[in-house]
Amino acid sequence: MTNDNNSLTAHTICAIATPPGMGGIAMVRVSGPEAIDIVASRWRGKPLNDMRSHTVHLGQIIDSQGSLLDQVVLTLYRGPHSFTGEDVIEIACHGSRWIQQQLLATLIDAGCRMATGGEFTRRAVVAGRLDLSQAEAVADVIAAQSQASARLALNQMRGGLSRELAALRERLLHFVALMELELDFSEEDVEFADRTQVTALASEIEQKIAGLAQSFHAGNAIRGGVPVAIVGQTNAGKSTLLNALLHDDRALVSDIHGTTRDVIEDTITMGGTLFRLIDTAGIRHSDDLVETMGIERSFRAMDQAQIVLWVIDGTAALPHIEQFSHQILPHCHDKHLIAVVNKTDLADGQPVTALLNRLQPQTPVVAISAHSEADVARLEHHIVEAAALPQVDDDTVIITNARHYQALRRAHEALQRTLVGLRDGLPGDLVSQDIRQCLHHLGTITGQITTDEILGEIFAHFCVGK
Repeated sequence: MTNDNNSLTAHTICAIATPPGMGGIAMVRVSGPEAIDIVASRWRGKPLNDMRSHTVHLGQIIDSQGSLLDQVVLTLYRGPHSFTGEDVIEIACHGSRWIQQQLLATLIDAGCRMATGGEFTRRAVVAGRLDLSQAEAVADVIAAQSQASARLALNQMRGGLSRELAALRERLLHFVALMELELDFSEEDVEFADRTQVTALASEIEQKIAGLAQSFHAGNAIRGGVPVAIVGQTNAGKSTLLNALLHDDRALVSDIHGTTRDVIEDTITMGGTLFRLIDTAGIRHSDDLVETMGIERSFRAMDQAQIVLWVIDGTAALPHIEQFSHQILPHCHDKHLIAVVNKTDLADGQPVTALLNRLQPQTPVVAISAHSEADVARLEHHIVEAAALPQVDDDTVIITNARHYQALRRAHEALQRTLVGLRDGLPGDLVSQDIRQCLHHLGTITGQITTDEILGEIFAHFCVGK
């Protein structure tokens, strides 16, 4: 690590580690070389120096004038067996905003410095307690909004991705070392690295890296939510359907055409996966400038969606399909399109499947009444199925981070150059350069190769107490 990281750990830091605001309990975290001495100067209770690591104690915190501030529960972690690798103290106080701020103030008066965003986790990286991909997973665990995203983040935080990449790097390092050893015996024209084995290994790892990179599409959807656009003509029941899926009156519902004039977005978890539901302005001809702008946004929402729910008024299904298909279907060629025939409680059971299949084959048709919980549950099943996301268990490795994806893409390109060089019989030193490039890009993911600029960008997005 750099000198900046060494100076970073020279100070003892503190921060509130619980969400801002008032609550039953708040927690203040302290970490650094003087953590025990600083807190001891504001502590009334069992002497901190007598405490063993990983123990919890009841006591009192006093302010700089010696007045009682709060009764607290203190947990002590002695370095290097702590999250940051340093001495760490966590103080659980009452959740009063005033008490929280006064506790911070008295610790700063005693010698602490306020932590910056992600500084506790960055210190864990500096101390070797976490690698960089594990540190990024800490933020993902905090931000997880579904079972699938939480499982992926927890696996990465436990080192699932790190172990996968370490195994690939170790195998490549072995061969690149042999190839570079050949340079010392260049006059004897010997090969320490069997080119057939190197080619087979490079091809195998190239496929594995390609698979990891390709998983980013699914991983990004799991992490950020699968975008689902709800589209159709005015008064088809799109907003009613949105409210039914969310189990909340999120959108205004009216019999007046053109009520929704802008996109309305909200999230919901279905089948353990997060979905971003996007209600759009009803599609029709309109001379109203604002409504026309809303309709244009409807088309943009379709273009950006992974799943499109085309809501069709079941009381006039066939004419509506014929009238609006030329506007909707061109935006759905690479999407999972589901035709939702709504208002079945009012419709006469018109056969729409045959017509839809002529317009876009294999389009699933789901007939519902948006007021029926059973019908909405059936539609939810179709939506989860259309997402086609991989099953996520505790050991699943899927890429969810754009920085990791870019690094894998570059590593993949380097391995492709390696394979071309091996095929064309290039000298070992030239081939090894491309393998070294692959190793470099894989190393940037875990932090074996990094810069202060990358570290600053990553930890700038963390909360102060983490």
